[in-house]
Amino acid sequence: SAMAWRPMLAGIGSSRPPRPSSARTDGVHFSAAPIPVSCITRGADLTDEKVWVLCPVDCARRQVTIFGTSVYASVSSVCGAALHGGVISRSGQPIRVQKLPGQENYIGSFANGIKSQSLARWISSFTVSTDAPSEPMEVSSQGKSTSHSPGHRGPTPCFHVSSTDCKVDIAFLLDGSYNIGRRRFNLQKNFISKLCVMLGIGPEGPHVGVVQASEIPKTEFYLKNFSQPKDVIFAVKEMAYRGGNTNTGKALRHTAETFFTPEMGSRRGLPRVAVIFVDGWPSDDIEDAATMARESGINVFLVSVAKPTPEELGIVQDRTFIQKAVCKDNDFFSFNMPSWFSINKYLKPLSQRLCNEDQMLCSKTCYNSVNIGFLIDGSSSVGDNNFRLVLDFIANIAKAFEISDIGSRMGAIQFTYEQKTEFDFNTHSTKDTTLAAIYGIRYLSGGTATGEAITYAAGTLFKPHKGGSRRNFLIIITDGQSYDDVKAPAVAAQNEGITIYSVGVAWAPQDDLRNMASEPKDSHTFFTREFTGMHQFEQTIIKGICKDFMESH
Repeated sequence: SAMAWRPMLAGIGSSRPPRPSSARTDGVHFSAAPIPVSCITRGADLTDEKVWVLCPVDCARRQVTIFGTSVYASVSSVCGAALHGGVISRSGQPIRVQKLPGQENYIGSFANGIKSQSLARWISSFTVSTDAPSEPMEVSSQGKSTSHSPGHRGPTPCFHVSSTDCKVDIAFLLDGSYNIGRRRFNLQKNFISKLCVMLGIGPEGPHVGVVQASEIPKTEFYLKNFSQPKDVIFAVKEMAYRGGNTNTGKALRHTAETFFTPEMGSRRGLPRVAVIFVDGWPSDDIEDAATMARESGINVFLVSVAKPTPEELGIVQDRTFIQKAVCKDNDFFSFNMPSWFSINKYLKPLSQRLCNEDQMLCSKTCYNSVNIGFLIDGSSSVGDNNFRLVLDFIANIAKAFEISDIGSRMGAIQFTYEQKTEFDFNTHSTKDTTLAAIYGIRYLSGGTATGEAITYAAGTLFKPHKGGSRRNFLIIITDGQSYDDVKAPAVAAQNEGITIYSVGVAWAPQDDLRNMASEPKDSHTFFTREFTGMHQFEQTIIKGICKDFMESH
């Protein structure tokens, strides 16, 4: 009987933390965001029939007590039950706990690395799921939540982005102006809290910070400040409404200048994303700030809420502010929500977009902000068949980059004793036409004057493109001894801001290869005995270009 269990159960959870409740101790209801609980919080410790809670990060390694399978006795750990039931694959995720009547029998089992015990009878039960609350809740100073969709009671499935697949640094620019008002400002904070949970914030996953846009921008917290969802939720909750004009441009400039720095927690090599929320329209100019942000490597998203009515359009300073702000005007980087009510359905698509690294192509990255010149040895020692392998090699490198009018550009020069520009950086603005041009290069045959070819490339291929937002790279492929000096021309080219990779095949002297390559020599010099061996260098060179690009920024 259940009575036989009471001596053993009496001590369960005796060291538990204070009982969590949907009503915060400061009187502010926060049921729209999950309530942080401990690993040993039991179903019996939760007062509401349905509650949305956030499990901490270490429950899989803790000793948790669970009774039952699928339906758990209320003396069980709620986070342990979620792990046992496979509702969460790892700790640190939000779950929904549903209270149920007591059961006559709870069957123990071993599942997902967690063992649950059997129990003959208990007075109450619960189940766990990942269904999020279906209603958007407004934060009220009276400690009561207000639902804005009273007719809808069905649960909305909760979408979670795996933190291992979502490695981004995000700045949320929240609208804190008079235009949004205090009431909608609180709804905005609730939305951001749920969005942060669904993104799967964690040390190895997304990091977030918040800037409040109003009369004067204010950084509420940086990327480095919090690495757990519960901490972010509390920090967002504590944000005070500032008021003032909707100076979105000023806030974006402030973010571009101060937010994404290593000192403030920005991580090398990860996409930087600024998500701007505008309730209505900006009071200031956003175009120059957006251009600066993009040039700084920031992907700009704009989430507009409650678009201007036809009557209001006359007072909007710039009706095309969305198109001017976003990275690309392709409908991916702009997002509209008609109001702050009934917004759960927008969490999934927005979360997916923010974690879609393949689409992060508008910011300045190594893939879309480089000029790569190929200096191709066309001497008679190469031979026609091997020359085809060289073209395969450079085509495979070119394929890795985003080639467009505003992206990366490729150029190619073939050299013997003479030099021939096959195509320059302005010839092709798409990947398809660039690859077709590479495979269309005709083998020349002749002598080898590599030094003169380097000088020619620096003066003709790169000279018009010195400076600007793109970084210049030259990849030299040769199979033999040059008839002229290579060191002085290579040093001169490097002094002009050109990073050189040297790839030698067959009889290419190691000294020449190292003399041509940029520092550090070991990571910019490559050699193989056979032309078929060049393939092994492709990914290393691509990654090397990205490393050089990041270090230059």
